Amino acid sequence: MNDQRTSLRTAARAPRRRPAWQGRLAAVVAAGLVALTVLVGTSTAASAAYGQIEGSGSTWSQVIVDQWIADVSANGMAVTYNGGGSSQGRKNFAANVTDFGITEIPYQGTDEYGNADTAGGREFSYLPIVAGGTAFTYHLEVGGALVKDIRLSGDTIAKIFTNQITSWADPAIKADNNGRVLPDTPIVPVVRSDGSGTTAQFTTYLDAQHPDVWRAYFGRSGLTSYYPKPSGTRMIAAAGSDQVMNTVASSAGNGTIAYVEYSYPINKGYPVVKVLNSAGYYVEPTQYAVAVGLTKARINTDASSQAYLTQILDDVYTNPDPRAYPLSSYSYMLLPTGKNDQRMTTNKRQTLVDFMFYSLCEGQGKAGAFGYSPLPLNLVQAGFEQIAKLGAADPGVDVANRDATRCNNPTFVAGDLSRNKLAEVAAQPATCDQQGQGPCLGAGQVVDTSGGAGSTGGAGSAGAAAAPGAAGAAAAGAQGAAGTGATAGADASAGAIDPATGLPLGTTVDTATGLVTGAVATTVASRPVGSSIAFGALAGAELLAVALVPGLFAVRRRLLAEPRVAGPMPAGPPPSGPSPTAGPPPVSGPPSGLAPPRMAGAGPVAGPSSPFGPPTVAGPSSPFGAPLAGGPGSTFSPPFRPTRGGIGSADLR
Repeated sequence: MNDQRTSLRTAARAPRRRPAWQGRLAAVVAAGLVALTVLVGTSTAASAAYGQIEGSGSTWSQVIVDQWIADVSANGMAVTYNGGGSSQGRKNFAANVTDFGITEIPYQGTDEYGNADTAGGREFSYLPIVAGGTAFTYHLEVGGALVKDIRLSGDTIAKIFTNQITSWADPAIKADNNGRVLPDTPIVPVVRSDGSGTTAQFTTYLDAQHPDVWRAYFGRSGLTSYYPKPSGTRMIAAAGSDQVMNTVASSAGNGTIAYVEYSYPINKGYPVVKVLNSAGYYVEPTQYAVAVGLTKARINTDASSQAYLTQILDDVYTNPDPRAYPLSSYSYMLLPTGKNDQRMTTNKRQTLVDFMFYSLCEGQGKAGAFGYSPLPLNLVQAGFEQIAKLGAADPGVDVANRDATRCNNPTFVAGDLSRNKLAEVAAQPATCDQQGQGPCLGAGQVVDTSGGAGSTGGAGSAGAAAAPGAAGAAAAGAQGAAGTGATAGADASAGAIDPATGLPLGTTVDTATGLVTGAVATTVASRPVGSSIAFGALAGAELLAVALVPGLFAVRRRLLAEPRVAGPMPAGPPPSGPSPTAGPPPVSGPPSGLAPPRMAGAGPVAGPSSPFGPPTVAGPSSPFGAPLAGGPGSTFSPPFRPTRGGIGSADLR
């Protein structure tokens, strides 16, 4: 293809008028199809045809993976992903059942049962695909309304998930919430029943930060992918993140709390716990808090190691930045790199290359809105170099012209691999989220400091292990008359937020006591369950793209095959389209929001509705070596060779 372009530039030929369709195409692109042209531009007439690929594994990252699959389907890529949990994903990949796997942790050598947990000799590389936060979502009702804004320390969380704290009125929970009294409803922890990367990440945190609590419960040190569930407790186990979330959100779910990736409670319209960090602030797993947290992630930077790019999160758990979320991490693809891989063909490799190029490039722009956090530039660059191994394994695979700096990713800072814009612009937490202050409560809510009549404890836990709800009146303070606390914002309908404090404009705070006690509630029946208006607009734009793009793509194909007329080359880009090195400068702001169109029934149409306001736009940091998350002080700097607009494409042929 490059030889063809060279000959077009050097051959003498008569001037020819630029076809009218080029002007119309430019107008369409200017109107918002930038994301699509990046993807389409990677597939040339010389590229291999696509072959269907199959994967399984993590449900932690499945929400965004399913969205990426839906995005690329209209471009001829057939990708299926079945979830099943990280443990099953690693097993399937090792047994050559799938073309790729997705997991939050690397192969462990042996699992908890003494079985092999290796790739079984299959050649592969770890490819980071997205960042996110392991959240603690809950269902606690007072008078038929959902309680929100609950705060918990790591020690309290550890004791809840080891059955040492069993009531929402426990003194430790009251202390975390600065005296706020919650109903005496039994706590029902919901854990995973299958081999889970989410469980592995959570128990790694418990073992590192609360070893006395965790090891006494587990019986030994270390992580596990299979959460231990003793008999005779209220604890419920469910398979997959979706079933865990469904258990919490069920009509019988009052009192439940579970660990899942942040995307699941966003999609269901359920609140998440604000977790205490090392700086003494209670923080939610937003894309910004995850980005800040991962500035302390450490990554294996030895390119000769099988564990290259895998993460060590000990310093993330203790990140001293007040904005950091402690349980932030990355998810990884198991990428088949062997020349003689028994499942892979040239067509399958091409599908995997283009699918992951989209996912690591334009696909990262959707991460924040879906409850994840996008990868920073240095990690995307390293990911492109991992993908290039598929071209080394098969010369028929086109891996050229993959330029990370052209990706529409809100973490990127032009010309600087080591920085993460999201981590830099993340706001400081509000004073009322500091330990011993607050808690921060929603606009228009009256804060109760005197207690009151309380309410019933609700229906108890869900599932077979259901326990009776608390009988009679619950602890005082949940529904009582207003006491001496502050009254939030006089104009609750406005809903405007002060960016400096994170509080609704007009909010007043009692300087003596802060915002204390009172269960802020949202009527259960009125919680959002569908997509927001913003995502409706996005879906409309994508439907427009469905109508426009196939024709434009066909025109581009015809142009590539069009015979040329001798004569000098006219000014401007060659007829085959813009030069691979041309294009907009790196984008550090919000993503375009427009992804490649999807065919009907191909999967999720747009992002989930968030119970915390408009969806955020993007996300995380990176885990290489010293702070690889892209924060200040990062020592990881993968080689950047912009040959022909790619990542060292001269080396990738």
